[in-house]
Amino acid sequence: MGFLARLGATFRKWPAFFNDVWVELKKVRWPNRKEMVSYTTVVIVTVTLIALFFWVLDLGISQIIDLILG
Repeated sequence: MGFLARLGATFRKWPAFFNDVWVELKKVRWPNRKEMVSYTTVVIVTVTLIALFFWVLDLGISQIIDLILG
Protein backbone atom coordinates (compact mmCIF):
# COMPACT_ATOMS: atom_id res chain seq x y z
CA MET A 1 0.00 0.00 0.00
CA GLY A 2 1.41 3.38 -0.96
CA PHE A 3 1.84 6.39 1.27
CA LEU A 4 -1.19 8.26 -0.09
CA ALA A 5 -3.41 5.20 0.25
CA ARG A 6 -2.37 4.77 3.89
CA LEU A 7 -2.91 8.49 4.51
CA GLY A 8 -6.40 8.27 3.00
CA ALA A 9 -7.23 5.21 5.08
CA THR A 10 -6.11 7.04 8.21
CA PHE A 11 -8.30 10.06 7.48
CA ARG A 12 -11.33 7.82 6.85
CA LYS A 13 -10.95 6.46 10.42
CA TRP A 14 -11.14 9.90 12.10
CA PRO A 15 -14.96 10.21 12.23
CA ALA A 16 -15.25 6.80 13.92
CA PHE A 17 -12.53 7.80 16.39
CA PHE A 18 -14.28 11.03 17.37
CA ASN A 19 -17.60 9.21 17.63
CA ASP A 20 -16.01 6.71 20.04
CA VAL A 21 -14.51 9.56 22.05
CA TRP A 22 -17.93 11.23 22.32
CA VAL A 23 -19.54 7.97 23.45
CA GLU A 24 -16.89 7.49 26.15
CA LEU A 25 -17.24 11.09 27.36
CA LYS A 26 -20.97 10.52 27.87
CA LYS A 27 -20.08 7.69 30.29
CA VAL A 28 -17.92 9.93 32.49
CA ARG A 29 -19.29 10.87 35.89
CA TRP A 30 -18.20 14.47 36.35
CA PRO A 31 -17.60 15.70 39.93
CA ASN A 32 -19.91 18.25 41.49
CA ARG A 33 -18.70 21.55 42.94
CA LYS A 34 -18.13 20.21 46.48
CA GLU A 35 -16.06 17.28 45.21
CA MET A 36 -14.06 19.54 42.90
CA VAL A 37 -13.17 21.92 45.75
CA SER A 38 -12.15 18.94 47.87
CA TYR A 39 -9.97 17.44 45.12
CA THR A 40 -8.38 20.82 44.37
CA THR A 41 -7.56 21.34 48.05
CA VAL A 42 -5.91 17.92 48.26
CA VAL A 43 -3.80 18.67 45.18
CA ILE A 44 -2.69 22.10 46.43
CA VAL A 45 -1.77 20.75 49.89
CA THR A 46 0.10 17.79 48.40
CA VAL A 47 2.07 19.97 45.97
CA THR A 48 2.94 22.40 48.78
CA LEU A 49 4.18 19.60 51.06
CA ILE A 50 6.27 18.05 48.29
CA ALA A 51 7.74 21.46 47.41
CA LEU A 52 8.64 22.06 51.07
CA PHE A 53 10.24 18.62 51.31
CA PHE A 54 12.44 19.24 48.27
CA TRP A 55 13.30 22.76 49.50
CA VAL A 56 14.50 21.35 52.85
CA LEU A 57 16.36 18.55 51.06
CA ASP A 58 18.05 21.08 48.74
CA LEU A 59 18.96 23.28 51.70
CA GLY A 60 20.50 20.32 53.52
CA ILE A 61 22.50 19.17 50.51
CA SER A 62 23.72 22.74 49.96
CA GLN A 63 24.91 22.93 53.57
CA ILE A 64 26.73 19.61 53.25
CA ILE A 65 28.46 20.74 50.06
CA ASP A 66 29.44 24.04 51.72
CA LEU A 67 30.97 22.11 54.62
CA ILE A 68 32.93 19.86 52.26
CA LEU A 69 34.17 22.65 49.98
CA GLY A 70 34.47 25.44 52.51
